[in-house]
Amino acid sequence: MIETGKTGLSARNRNILVQELNVNPEWLETGHGEMFNAEPDLTAYRHRTDNSLPLQSVPLYSIEGTAGLVPLFADQSQSKPINYIHIPNLPKCDGAIYIVGDSMYPLLKSGDIVLYKQLHDLNDIFWGDMYLLSIDIEGEEYVTVKYIQKSEREGYVKLVSQNPHHADKEVEMTRIRAIALVKASIRMNSMR
Repeated sequence: MIETGKTGLSARNRNILVQELNVNPEWLETGHGEMFNAEPDLTAYRHRTDNSLPLQSVPLYSIEGTAGLVPLFADQSQSKPINYIHIPNLPKCDGAIYIVGDSMYPLLKSGDIVLYKQLHDLNDIFWGDMYLLSIDIEGEEYVTVKYIQKSEREGYVKLVSQNPHHADKEVEMTRIRAIALVKASIRMNSMR
């Protein structure tokens, strides 16, 4: 039998409220003090290069409307956003796009939005992190989101999916036409 406190909550439910929802345990037990603890410190989850902004307007682009990532990244000032996303305390982002495909499922699914920071030099890759990529495959642009890992082959990178049904793929670095570090993602679970 699980013992409940003055609130009538089970220990499990109390832990969920305190640990997952940041409810102040003193308020939960006595009704005194602030309902929620101070904002959690998220700095432990950031890269050394991340500097959060109190509020920024991140442009949301349609890559179909810009004919792909390469033209979008080449001149974002000429691309018209379809909307703007406002998220407090987000690391600096250059833009956002909707993704298509299931290679990163269940972490990302088709229709999710990824917010990105464009990379200008492939030497700045953080190995193992998630990237938005444009890859040249026989003259066609292939846009994808993958983890990038080092390859044993010189001049190649390994693209790794979250979905176990998608095999890892090694790609020549010279075939990467555009690249951006994925800083955040947004999922809508219902359109109603």
